Amino acid sequence: MSRFNPLLFAMLAAVVASGPAIAADQIRIVGSSTVYPFSSYVAEEFGETTRFQTPVVESTGSGGGHKLFGAGVGPDTPDLTNSSRKMKVSELKRAQENGVEKITEAVIGYDGIALAQNVDNEPVDLSLEELTLAVAAKVPNPDGGDGLVDNPYTQWDQIAARLPAREIKIYGPPTTSGTRDAFEELAMEAATEDMAGYAEPYTQIRQDGAWIDSGENDNLIVQKLAKDKAAFGVFGFSFLDENRDQIQGAKIGGVAPRPATISSGEYPLSRSLYFYVKNNHVGEVPGLMEYVQLFMSEAMIGPDGALKAIGLVPLPQDLRAASRERVLSLVPLALQDGRLSTLKAYAESRQDGEPMARN
Repeated sequence: MSRFNPLLFAMLAAVVASGPAIAADQIRIVGSSTVYPFSSYVAEEFGETTRFQTPVVESTGSGGGHKLFGAGVGPDTPDLTNSSRKMKVSELKRAQENGVEKITEAVIGYDGIALAQNVDNEPVDLSLEELTLAVAAKVPNPDGGDGLVDNPYTQWDQIAARLPAREIKIYGPPTTSGTRDAFEELAMEAATEDMAGYAEPYTQIRQDGAWIDSGENDNLIVQKLAKDKAAFGVFGFSFLDENRDQIQGAKIGGVAPRPATISSGEYPLSRSLYFYVKNNHVGEVPGLMEYVQLFMSEAMIGPDGALKAIGLVPLPQDLRAASRERVLSLVPLALQDGRLSTLKAYAESRQDGEPMARN
């Protein structure tokens, strides 16, 4: 029978108490289905051109990615998470409570949220107000009464006579998706802020079958639109751009989703795309910083970069340079007046000559 060894027991207890070891030999990435094609491209290039293994990239949705990323530190947690929206303050606080002490935000470029339909349909131009009346759970009473009522609209031409005499049927992202978060903010919140009948911004999407949650695989929505002429789909611009032989984008407020209108912000549903680095894992997971460097290179996110060819809209040069500097210096996210620090504020601070905060 083996004897109890107090010295050995003390040594083992010290190892356990020191926290989780980071022993992964392959980069793990989770998050946004919109950022997934860009991240996957970089991962494949990274695996082919370096001595490191090809990173594992999972499409979990932005919300799901932040949940996994912020669960803690160690080989069972992701090293990076992709996001089609900015990390929430609550997500940062939860991650820090779980030992993810410092997180660096990378802004990689712009994207537009497309409202797409079958390429053979007549083109459609919607205002943000009309789009909101189609998707909101509650709308101003169409009979003129006070207050909001359950959405009665079942066809587009009931909202405006010039719109198609078609059933309102929209395949869209689920609640775990950053694209859905961004759609609610950029379309519904923007429309209802000053819209008659709404006392405050409103973002609740209807659940009566007109909006159909369609998972995190945007290619499946594209396939549905190719077969179903009655339907619309909501997803990132890159999926529209890659499938223009099958689908077309609706104009929003008279503006078509194109790289120039997305970059300028003229297209109302324009947004930034991100990934987040778990700084605790840098130097512990082989190749992590090298992957980040490749992703942020001009060869990937520049105006002639590989990711532009698959739908990423590049940042202006000054913001691109500021984003790269912030990421490669592992500048951690910080709270400023209750909000997370932004790339624009960082770029302006660098122009003013303020010292750069470091990890």
